[in-house]
Amino acid sequence: MSSDAVAILGFVLLFALMLLRVPIGMAMGLVGVGGFAYLSGGGPALKIVGHTTMRTVTDFNFAVVPLFLLMGSFATTSGMSRELFRAANGFVGHLRGGLGIATIAACGGFAAICGSSVATAATFSRVAYPEMRRYGYPQSFATGVIAAGGTLGIMIPPSTVFAVYGLITEQDVGKLFIAGVIPGILAVLMYMATITVIGAVRPGFLPAGPRSSWKERFVGLREVWATILLFAFVIGGIYGGMFTATEAAGMGAGGAFILGVLRGRLSRADILRSLLEATRTTAAVFTVLIGAILFGYFLTITQTPQKLTEFLVDLGIGRYGILALILLMYLVLGCLMDALAMIILTVPIIFPVIKQLGFDPIWFGVIVVMTVELGLIHPPVGMNIFVIKSVVDDVKISTIFYGVFPFIITDLIRLAILVAFPIIALWLPSHM
Repeated sequence: MSSDAVAILGFVLLFALMLLRVPIGMAMGLVGVGGFAYLSGGGPALKIVGHTTMRTVTDFNFAVVPLFLLMGSFATTSGMSRELFRAANGFVGHLRGGLGIATIAACGGFAAICGSSVATAATFSRVAYPEMRRYGYPQSFATGVIAAGGTLGIMIPPSTVFAVYGLITEQDVGKLFIAGVIPGILAVLMYMATITVIGAVRPGFLPAGPRSSWKERFVGLREVWATILLFAFVIGGIYGGMFTATEAAGMGAGGAFILGVLRGRLSRADILRSLLEATRTTAAVFTVLIGAILFGYFLTITQTPQKLTEFLVDLGIGRYGILALILLMYLVLGCLMDALAMIILTVPIIFPVIKQLGFDPIWFGVIVVMTVELGLIHPPVGMNIFVIKSVVDDVKISTIFYGVFPFIITDLIRLAILVAFPIIALWLPSHM
């Protein structure tokens, strides 16, 4: 069988295993090693298994993933999400749709110390949903806002998806983090604008909450000093060149731990729970990462990336036409798998095409993450949708999708803006 036929068969087997609910990391590893063994022999295939596993789990650069996950776990356990929500609600809760705006603001702030969309969505399903329902917000709107706000977890740095993209493509993870700052702020502002428009178009749909006194507002602001300090310390340190992204992850995890202990928010049981949660998530991420690297060896030996690059370039539709096809592919894949799996599976194949077309790899990283965000909330899968459903069991999946639809439109507009104006993502990294 030719290498092309083996590559096609490999992809067919990979998606078949995924449909059979085999974990994505295991599926990629099995197909990668099996295909490599068929083309190069069993001996070399077994050697790359041991070599790849040991190299991945001992590589200093890969430590950025578990350390940022640990930082987010400490931040979640110590209650920073509730503080952010209370502070934001104090300023905008009295507006029509104000609790929704406060939820987006709090999601953005929490994303800056968490780095996980799933964690952000799950956290605010517990924090913000009961409050919105208490003041009469419709289920569809309340869950839709949380689903959309949850996507900020992988856009606003530090982000595990940005980190994995940088490690796969050998790009500066620190620059990727900084590149996500302005697009992340733009996402927050556009989501808030969407809520404002909904409130203006349908005045009876969104209620207004009670107005907080200035004393209550200042008390709320005083509570979020730890979150602001942690974010400024980590991202400011990267931007100022004081430490690398991996060092920043260690400093962030240590900072979140110290702040939680000093403020009396982390008991021994909380610390143990945070460590176990970060360990479990890290194990899952590294399983997918190792499987993707093994699958990458299989792709390399079949020359799939090079052949795909030649095919797309020869289509004659221009580089932005090819980019549109790639982004459409990500939107379709969003119906089949989660964000991290999409990045790990596709970037090794797509990245050579992007380099050949002359697109900036840092800008493309932001574009990919933004497109992957859409996959987290658009039907028929939408990982954030199912996370919210698992926490809020009295709401239908169809109700959540109905509520998130306006934010999908907002995301598509934001994606078009970023494609048209790459400087939005590249301005800050250019000043590092």
